[in-house]
Amino acid sequence: MTATRELWTALWAWVALGVAASVVPWTRWVWGAWGAVLAVGLLIEVLVLLREAPPEVHLALPATLSLGTWHPVEAQLRTGGRRDLDIEVHGDLPPHHEGRDLHQHVRVPSDGWLGLHWQVRATRRGPVRFGPTWLRVRGRLGLLRGTHRVGEPQQLKVYPDFRRVAHYALLSLHDRAAWLGLHRQRRRGEGLEFHQLREYRPGDSLRQIDWKAVSRRRELVSREYQEERNQQLVVLLDCGRRMRAIDGDLSHFDHALNAVLLLAYVGLRYGDAVGLMTFSGEDRWLPPLKGGHAMNTLLNQVYDLQSTTQPTDYVEGARRLAARQRRRSLVVVVSNLGDADDGELTQAVTLLQRRHLVVHASLRETALDRVLDQPVQDLAGALRVASTHALLEARQTAHDALRRRGITAVDVAPSALPAALVDRYLAIKRAGVL
Repeated sequence: MTATRELWTALWAWVALGVAASVVPWTRWVWGAWGAVLAVGLLIEVLVLLREAPPEVHLALPATLSLGTWHPVEAQLRTGGRRDLDIEVHGDLPPHHEGRDLHQHVRVPSDGWLGLHWQVRATRRGPVRFGPTWLRVRGRLGLLRGTHRVGEPQQLKVYPDFRRVAHYALLSLHDRAAWLGLHRQRRRGEGLEFHQLREYRPGDSLRQIDWKAVSRRRELVSREYQEERNQQLVVLLDCGRRMRAIDGDLSHFDHALNAVLLLAYVGLRYGDAVGLMTFSGEDRWLPPLKGGHAMNTLLNQVYDLQSTTQPTDYVEGARRLAARQRRRSLVVVVSNLGDADDGELTQAVTLLQRRHLVVHASLRETALDRVLDQPVQDLAGALRVASTHALLEARQTAHDALRRRGITAVDVAPSALPAALVDRYLAIKRAGVL
């Protein structure tokens, strides 16, 4: 139980009367009477609050939470007593969560109910626990508030931010490239898998003409092809300490997960099997899957995955993937390339290139661009700009070395990574090089 402002006011008045009684003796009876009334009132207040049943609270939480998104929470307060209750409500928040309207002061009618609303936002993925709701019920005399924790704890999962994936799914597969800023290579009718026969169109190559169909129909007929399906896409995700850098509201690792989810969704829609392996941290391996359940399986595999403080070890990751994934696949390595990774990364991609087609995607820190955009005003600023240029030059050298070995290298800001990865994937499918 906690004291109300009214109780503190009454106590300070009693103290003032005590001071007055020490100076004016005839006021002692007033001080004593005030103290007796206050003591009786406190005793009645305590007994009433102890005997009174606390209100019931029923929370309606979302089935799951997505990282960085505000989600509504509905609470229903029910009372069974004979008096209206003055209640302070404090919604419980798990660690790494933010809230809106969590603290509310309401009045619930006797033997009635009241609906409340607040919002929560998760800033970290993984399993979370919402505890009971805190209630502070004002006593009948207004001197004390009884404190209660009411309601059952609830376990939820915080998933990566897949709003982009959900939005992507609303668009038709052939029209959505313009929405995401993707630029597909147009090679009409020259994929790897036969799709259908159709009338000849101006611009079709002679290789597309089906001469047997021409002889039967007595008109020009072209073959139309589509990207080959039933291929395999495997993401090799770095969980090392470099991925802990913060860019905006999210870490590089969370940006990478968002990109991986979008890439996986597109790959599954194109009929490919999608797998995932992590390195430089917790070892997780999801063999390539396809079908309607594959996306949910991937989400449940990565929703609680976190970056670690371990250094990035490209060679060890490549060795483990080479031992697990025997079939030729498109391997997308997602990491944050450092200025001293040239030799180790070259060794790793050489190992993977023996069987797979490799794409390396690196997240470029936007802080580096901000340093270069700032005017140089002193020696410290000049040294900072010079060191930034040296770092970017070393990264560019490493990417050039990858491209000379036939590796597709992507180096973009974290927010641009999802569209860049899908763009490269579509280009590879259209080119038929896998």
